[in-house]
Amino acid sequence: MRVRFAPSPTGALHIGGARTALYNWLLAQQAPENRLVLRIEDTDRERSTPENVEQILDALGWLDLNWDEGPIFQSDRADRHREVLAQLLENGHAYRSTATAEDVKAYKQQHGSDRGFRGLPEDTGAVRLRVPDTGATVVHDVIRGDTAFEHVHLDDPVIARADGSVLYNFAVAVDDLDAGITDVVRGEDHLSNSPKQLLVFEALGVEPPRYAHLPLLHGPDGKKLSKRHGAASVQELRDAGYLPEALRNYIALLGWGYDDETTLLSTEQMIEGFRLERVSRNPAVFDEQKLRWMNGRYLRELPLDELTRRLEQFTGRTGIEGAVAIAQDKMQTLADFEPLCGFIFDGPADDPAAFAKVIGKDGGAENLAAAREALAATEPFDQEHVETALRGVVEERGVKPRQVFQPLRVALAGSTVSPGIFETVALLGRDETLRRVDEALAKTTA
Repeated sequence: MRVRFAPSPTGALHIGGARTALYNWLLAQQAPENRLVLRIEDTDRERSTPENVEQILDALGWLDLNWDEGPIFQSDRADRHREVLAQLLENGHAYRSTATAEDVKAYKQQHGSDRGFRGLPEDTGAVRLRVPDTGATVVHDVIRGDTAFEHVHLDDPVIARADGSVLYNFAVAVDDLDAGITDVVRGEDHLSNSPKQLLVFEALGVEPPRYAHLPLLHGPDGKKLSKRHGAASVQELRDAGYLPEALRNYIALLGWGYDDETTLLSTEQMIEGFRLERVSRNPAVFDEQKLRWMNGRYLRELPLDELTRRLEQFTGRTGIEGAVAIAQDKMQTLADFEPLCGFIFDGPADDPAAFAKVIGKDGGAENLAAAREALAATEPFDQEHVETALRGVVEERGVKPRQVFQPLRVALAGSTVSPGIFETVALLGRDETLRRVDEALAKTTA
């Protein structure tokens, strides 16, 4: 099997493109002789910039989706495209035509709006592919079944401009032929292109590849996935703190399932179990909340040293292993670390509202002072003895745990968000804990 991933470098790699790349990659991993070809369809010279190409390669690299051949740049194959174009002109499968959009419109007014345009050969003009007047081109799709396109309704498609530069559907067919592609796995939005490409294969007298068109991606509201649904590109999700292995797992399940129950899949399970025949033809829903949940599961299963390494790379901080250890169970993304633990390194946040609500009323200052007294006498100053001391304050004062723990949390973090209070106090140590508590208590008497 030879498959290809053929993105147009007109921007960042979006979720739909990442899923297409992943599915092709999974197929390529299933046998030693299988190959994945990376082709950059860069014929749109204005939008296909080197920076956009780099974005695609960067996203594939981050997802750890490698390829066997390429990248092949479609723009480098112009001579080969012109060669095949000349072949079709010579054998009568294509012709030149100066027909404009207005001419096509007039033709349909004369012959019927559902009648495909047919032109007459001319000496100059764009090149059109001849479509038979009878019969149909049938797209045999592994996922969707057969879709027939009646020839009578198809226009003779333009396959090259008057200057000889070829158009997308012609170039794609020639490139797939030359690369020996056996299976074309791509998004459903390309289904309408398939008859034009199949007609090129037919004109060349060669067998076409097998097609599989993946279902569209929708947001949780049932509408086509777009920016309004949140992060739309691989880079945005990376910057939001998602792990590549979690994202691979999640997008693999957007239309396919290993079985009816398994959600968390190793790469080996995905490779072993992936089948195009099991891909649904119904739209798949990309829900970032579900991705967050899955990412949290992956994150919590990372060894502490590995999670620390990734967080150091993500945040630019060093010496954070202690904070990582007490925050791991509370995080769903790498980006959660800073709001959860930044105060450990930078000092308490400045949140007057939290201070006033938690420490400034309902006995908060008194409970905080009692906690300070107990912590000053705690020996040794570790998590176990800190917890014993603070729970003793709760019992002695006859209050609820949160009435002691929350004022202490606000004194240390400046907000009501932190890892577990006992772990936090032990990590900060006696001197730093008491210093921050004293600063908070000073504010209550200022």
